[in-house]
Amino acid sequence: MDTATSTQTAIVIDGLNCAPVTREQMQRTLEGGVRAINLTAIRPPHDFNTAMMDLSRTLATIQANADIACIPLSASDIEAAQAEGKLAIILGAQNSVVVEEDVELLRILQRIGFRILQPTYMERNSFGCGVLAKGGDDGLTEKGHRWVELMNELRMLIDLSHVGYKTAADVLALSKQPVIFSHSNARALCDSLRNIPDDLIRAAAKTGGTVGVTLWPPMVRHEARPTIDDWAEQVAYMVNMVGIDHVAFGSDLSENKYKSEAEWQSSFGPKGIYPEVTSVLGPWFQFETRLTQGYESLAQTPRLTEALRARGFSEDAAEKVMGKNLLRVYREVWGE
Repeated sequence: MDTATSTQTAIVIDGLNCAPVTREQMQRTLEGGVRAINLTAIRPPHDFNTAMMDLSRTLATIQANADIACIPLSASDIEAAQAEGKLAIILGAQNSVVVEEDVELLRILQRIGFRILQPTYMERNSFGCGVLAKGGDDGLTEKGHRWVELMNELRMLIDLSHVGYKTAADVLALSKQPVIFSHSNARALCDSLRNIPDDLIRAAAKTGGTVGVTLWPPMVRHEARPTIDDWAEQVAYMVNMVGIDHVAFGSDLSENKYKSEAEWQSSFGPKGIYPEVTSVLGPWFQFETRLTQGYESLAQTPRLTEALRARGFSEDAAEKVMGKNLLRVYREVWGE
């Protein structure tokens, strides 16, 4: 079986996706053989009322495109979507500020379909600290302990990308279910504040979880524009460390998100909201070259499998990285 065919027939899951929810984007995603995405369905501001209004519009768009998309509540729902040629859009969030006023609101999120949450984003909140928290990371708070316990009780998957190292370590030690980093590369290969050290990679694997290797340039390579081969090097590094069952794929691809260069510059450009992460890149990091070379659309996802096969990964090993590992974790945490 050739690589392109394999990618089309295997379960391919993008562990973190933040592209706009439109029919055109769904079609590009399906064209790339991707059958499920963990969608960042709540964006700033994160207060509950605003989040629910934004979410209602996302739900309406997915419903209007029910012929090609659905919201999965279980691993089996993802497999059913695969069989029907649909895109399974997992409801997720990269911050739990939406339930900060009352952590019991997690019960509502779970009931309406959310399945993956991070405790915090870059900053500090009442659950713990993000990687850029002012004053450093002093770990999981008492309310954060309750957040972990309730996430486990509700069988919602904990994601620790963007979370500070001490807070992440506290969560990994406390959780009784697998924990993932949906989009976090190895800091040993790329010294970004958004990447994670080897001990956290090992700790996630020890829970039965995965680390999703991402293609967002600031986390892949700094001195020159990264390529798909640089991404594959990250995959190989983690597989050599924790084994083939604990490495996954999380594109973090904001395809067609920005309407202009000015919008990008003010958000995730070199002088944007997180210059500690984005300003350290070389002069190549411009609007036209802001994405990893060779991977500027989910329609190009088969190229990732090709890169893994070129590095000597077997077909089964590549399929595990591209989707099977996450599907296993989803099934273990969410149930059938």
